[in-house]
Amino acid sequence: MRFSLPSGSPRSLPLLPARALTLAAGLLLLSGTPPLLPQPALADAAAAAAEATNGLTVEEARAAANRILKAVQSRDPNLRFAQFSEELKAISSPQMVAETMRTQPDLLSWTLLSVRGGLASTTVEASLTTSDGVRDLFIVLNPEGELTGYHFDLTDAKASRVAADFVRSLSRGHFISARSFLSLPLQEELTTATLQSRWMQLQRSTGNFVRVVRVIEASQSDDSQLVLVNTEFNRLTDNLFVILNSNNEITGVDFPQDPNPPQKAPAPAR
Repeated sequence: MRFSLPSGSPRSLPLLPARALTLAAGLLLLSGTPPLLPQPALADAAAAAAEATNGLTVEEARAAANRILKAVQSRDPNLRFAQFSEELKAISSPQMVAETMRTQPDLLSWTLLSVRGGLASTTVEASLTTSDGVRDLFIVLNPEGELTGYHFDLTDAKASRVAADFVRSLSRGHFISARSFLSLPLQEELTTATLQSRWMQLQRSTGNFVRVVRVIEASQSDDSQLVLVNTEFNRLTDNLFVILNSNNEITGVDFPQDPNPPQKAPAPAR
């Protein structure tokens, strides 16, 4: 059971990160023949593309990000939950938000940095000062200014820690937190509900999660790394394959389709 961006087996490194693929696609477009559209037509196309965006202005996106961060700072789970998109609300609850917030450091202050608009969402980058130090955060907003996803910059973290924390978040049912470990391009491809469905589908074969046994940084290239998360379930123990790019963003996950069968118990002594 695999979901990844880009596609391909996690066992065949190296993998190109999404931004490299985007750059390559851009270079291919630029290296072709001159555009056939006249300048007025190009202007009309640009205007149409602008109208196709989600409609949040920079000011609206910054205001929404500030509201979200103020809710985080207040540590009010009900206020935090109220700012979720309908998709996130469907798989969460104020109680689950409260459980997650208890594990997070206090937010002391923040500075909003860049705002990037897309066709279906707007991403606001912020620098947070917390009781554990400074962290960079990317906040993803829908057209209504509601939270649809987020991603912390974990470039300086260990890849093995990121992979293990991702699996533990899945095991606790914290699918919003688990999705935050994915790269933003992969988050666009994989909704929180889909992530939940695939984890539950895995456990139908393996039984319920018990613990992470060990984490192995198995293979590495200049721009990607494969981490094996050896995981014990109540029926069996198997490896989950997690691919990360050079910024420690998860770009691919491979759950075993045919998990190792349960081992027979030893025969009783006679």
